[in-house]
Formats: sequence, C-alpha cells, structure tokens
Amino acid sequence: MGADRKQKGHAGRGAALLIGGSVAMLILSFASVPLYRAFCSATGFGGTTQVAKLAPAKPGERSIGVRFDANVARDLPWRFEPETPRIVVRTGETATIYYKVVNLSDQETSGVAAYNVSPDQAGAYFDKLACFCFSEQKLAPHESAEWPVVFFLDPALEADETMAHVEEITLSYSFFASKKPRDAKPKEAASGVKPKT
Repeated sequence: MGADRKQKGHAGRGAALLIGGSVAMLILSFASVPLYRAFCSATGFGGTTQVAKLAPAKPGERSIGVRFDANVARDLPWRFEPETPRIVVRTGETATIYYKVVNLSDQETSGVAAYNVSPDQAGAYFDKLACFCFSEQKLAPHESAEWPVVFFLDPALEADETMAHVEEITLSYSFFASKKPRDAKPKEAASGVKPKT
C-alpha cells in the first residue's frame, strides 16, 4: 500500500513537471522574438545597427567606406535607391545621406523597412541618429520623397580586432508592404456613403 502511494506521488510530480515545463516553453516561445530583437539591438548581432541620441564629442582616427544598398519587395510598387551609392567617413563624424523613393502606383501605399549592416560585427558600431526606418512610411499615388539617414561610426571600433581589416561597411535596406489593419473600412463606408452593389 505504501509502495502504491509512493508510485502515485512520483507520477503526480512527474505530470506536474511536464505541465509546468510545457507552460514555460509556451511562454518562452512568445517572448523569444522581442528578446532576440533586444539582444540584437544591444549587441549589434546579425548586423543590427544601434540607435544614438548624440554623436561623439571628437572624431576617431580611421576612415572607412560605407556603401548603401536598397531593395523593395515585389508586392510594394516603389522605386527606392540611395542618392549616393558610397561615401567615406571618419569614425565619430556625423554623416547624412538621402534615399530617393517613388510610389509607382495609382493608390496610396505604405511600407516598413528592415535593415542591417555587413559585415555583421560592424552593427555594434554603426549608430543612427535619424532614419526613415524607425516607422511606417506612406506615399500618395505617384508621390516621390527624399528620406535622410543620419549616422556615425563609433570610434570604439578602432579597438576591436575583428574590425581591424574592415575597409568597407554596407548599410542595406529592404522595404516590405505594410499589412492593412483588419478593421479598415472602405472609404465609402467610412464616409457614410454605401458602396455600390
């Protein structure tokens, strides 16, 4: 009888551990994306750039080439390209470049940019002060715009051995169409005019 109780107790604890482990895995699966993004932003892992509020007080010693790349997903009817494909910057000095964009369609469109730098280790030292990539961008039919990117390369990269032989960094943007909100109503319905049937 005592052995039966022990076996039931072990089985109950085992079941509780399995259920607890399953719940923990479920919670971690939902938290993994934000945690991964925070990790990448903090460390520059995977070429994730940094966000800064102020540029360094004085420049560094090295000059490095920065190349600018632009891509657009097939379902977003935009032409998107850098005005200047490459510049050379000194570490610690603020630089501003512009991307040109045109909505090629007859309707308003919106997009969100994904971005990174290569080589990956440069992400920890590529600091943006201002960028169109921080929010969703909307363009009216056939509207064109120039969007600035203000950045600097952290002079701390000069002490990093993995950056010693890096002579060029590529900043790459890829624009993707924004998803329409589920509760979006047609213009006629929103204005009180019934759509034609």
